[in-house]
Amino acid sequence: MSDIGFIGLGLMGDAMVQRLQAKGHALTVVANTSRANVDAAVARGAVEVGTAREVAAASDIVMLCMGTSDQVESRMNGDDGVIAGLRPGAVVIDFGTSLPASTRALGEAVAAAGGAYLDGPLGRTPAHAVDGLLNIMCSGDKAAFDRVKPVLDDLGENVFHLGALGSGHTIKLINNFFGMTVANAMAEAFAMADKQGVDRQALYDVMSAGPLHSGMMDFVKGYGVDGDPAQLAFAIKNAAKDVGYYATMAEDAGVDSIMSKSTLHALSAARDTGRGEDMVSQMVDFYADHFKG
Repeated sequence: MSDIGFIGLGLMGDAMVQRLQAKGHALTVVANTSRANVDAAVARGAVEVGTAREVAAASDIVMLCMGTSDQVESRMNGDDGVIAGLRPGAVVIDFGTSLPASTRALGEAVAAAGGAYLDGPLGRTPAHAVDGLLNIMCSGDKAAFDRVKPVLDDLGENVFHLGALGSGHTIKLINNFFGMTVANAMAEAFAMADKQGVDRQALYDVMSAGPLHSGMMDFVKGYGVDGDPAQLAFAIKNAAKDVGYYATMAEDAGVDSIMSKSTLHALSAARDTGRGEDMVSQMVDFYADHFKG
């Protein structure tokens, strides 16, 4: 079993730690904002340390599951960061959804310190993580990937190697841009049905009978028709962050993303008017209120 360091025990990170401990891996953790999850991990046998540097010093594999690129960079860099304490030959994996340019820059710094950096953004939910059923979109040095793949297989049902460092985050951002754009289109469609006096269920029945039918349509229908926001358990604030990263990625590539503008505008407006903690399917309410003026 590997000595694993884990940073970021939020909903997903906590579920992943539970899975790793159930598979017999030794864990070193550091507290961030989820004190209760750290305490639970320690109660199951994890060792808690005070800094990310100490996590790295105790670990052959360092895993991060953070919310933003800034958070990842803050844990990686500096005197108390992962890079400062990195063991020779260690592998660092960023499981969050980060900016590819940031990922590549961190990869260079980790390589200079004698380690390897992989990006491995995730698909599916914390419930899947507990059972080792995540989708893991990994990229970076293939030899490093091969070394850690047995551990990734403990976490994921589908583990992909997608090419050069940053490819995983690139694909995840494209995936999330597309998904959030479809979700917003469906949310506005339900709100437009209200405005035109058309029954939402009738609209869904027609749309889902043709080639437009998709899982994302069903997730939004779960709230828009059935009143259950949990079918798409992804907060509006997180969706806005991911689509914003997609737009930044496009800018970094010297291109102008047309499609992301309206999606990002709507998500940002919903977030900034107090709906950030709502689930994306609840954008139906945002569009309905918008149409009311």
